[in-house]
Amino acid sequence: DVQLQASGGGLVQPGGSLRLSCAASGFTFGSYEMSWARQAPGKGPEWVSSINPSGESTEYTASVKGRFTISRDNAKNALYLQMNSLKPEDTAVYYCVKIGPDGPARGQGTLVTVSS
Repeated sequence: DVQLQASGGGLVQPGGSLRLSCAASGFTFGSYEMSWARQAPGKGPEWVSSINPSGESTEYTASVKGRFTISRDNAKNALYLQMNSLKPEDTAVYYCVKIGPDGPARGQGTLVTVSS
């Protein structure tokens, strides 16, 4: 079974930084595009960033471009999201998502709260 466990969330002040991690198992991690998505309280899910299988190509939603960096370590089956200059509107549960031909799969998320 596909397992995706996000971690690293917490409470941070505006302007602060956090690094999220996602431990993946149950599939050949290095063969799949991976993404981060988030869901803010009372809102629908939002795509944040994607990275191709080799890690050479990345994409970001406009609101995080220049502040967030997605990366992966295929040897460790791990996905990361470095988040800098955090804003209150970044408050959400963050999920890592496997992108496959059978549709997206996500696991447990991690809560990020940006507040003073």
